[in-house]
Amino acid sequence: MRKARVYYKDEDAGVLTQHDDGSFTFKYNDNWIYNPDKPAISLTLPKSENEFHSHHLFPFFYNMLPEGTNKQVVCKLNRIDPKDDFGLLMTTAKYDSIGAVTVQKTDN
Repeated sequence: MRKARVYYKDEDAGVLTQHDDGSFTFKYNDNWIYNPDKPAISLTLPKSENEFHSHHLFPFFYNMLPEGTNKQVVCKLNRIDPKDDFGLLMTTAKYDSIGAVTVQKTDN
């Protein structure tokens, strides 16, 4: 199992988890859910107390990944399997991404 913190404008919004079977869950932090000033990170992941589940990386996060030649270069330089979308996401979206959301690997 691998986990990553999801930040919205540098504030911790939730946790994205890849399970051993390859499926994914996303869960907002309680303080994010109950603060009316905090928006949903995506229209497809509305604020909810429930976890979101998917057999594949959620489209919102998948669309943050590089494509084509950029993906090939990033994978080669970072020794990432091109099929490892979660690994690629944690590598490319940790500091600078298009939009307000960043994703950073966590150990817990």
